[in-house]
Amino acid sequence: MADAKFSDGVEQALRLKAETVEDLEVISTFIQDAVGQNTEISWLAKKHRFGILLNRFRWEDKEKAEQQGRPYERVQSMLVVDSTLKVSAQGLDPSDKDMAFELLSISFEAGEDGAGQVILTLAGDGTIALDVECMDVTLRDVSRPYIARSSQVPTHPDE
Repeated sequence: MADAKFSDGVEQALRLKAETVEDLEVISTFIQDAVGQNTEISWLAKKHRFGILLNRFRWEDKEKAEQQGRPYERVQSMLVVDSTLKVSAQGLDPSDKDMAFELLSISFEAGEDGAGQVILTLAGDGTIALDVECMDVTLRDVSRPYIARSSQVPTHPDE
């Protein structure tokens, strides 16, 4: 049996689950440069569930779009972190309902007995830190792809 390739999922909606650091690195690759708004962040404290509706760049379709000479795409995706005990943020103003952010990566800092922190790193030095009982992260596309407004691949200028 051959290993799966990055391009294998191009025509299907993503549905990924992370229970290990390696799994989370895969999700981090797919959510790089996703954009969202404060109003699309939700934490259900009693259910220990944190979620964000994101508009993610379809990195898995980039090469095919270039080969076919068509616009790049984005898709709406839900990033959900279950077993969340506490949420803290830096660089986000919860009272600013129109505030938009760009998600650069997601990582995990291990604690004791499988617990730890899921860290969402935002552009402009912002972070969302989630204290979790265990790593239980899902990413699921919830819309059909649409043409990316910028019509460009996201870039990261050297600092």
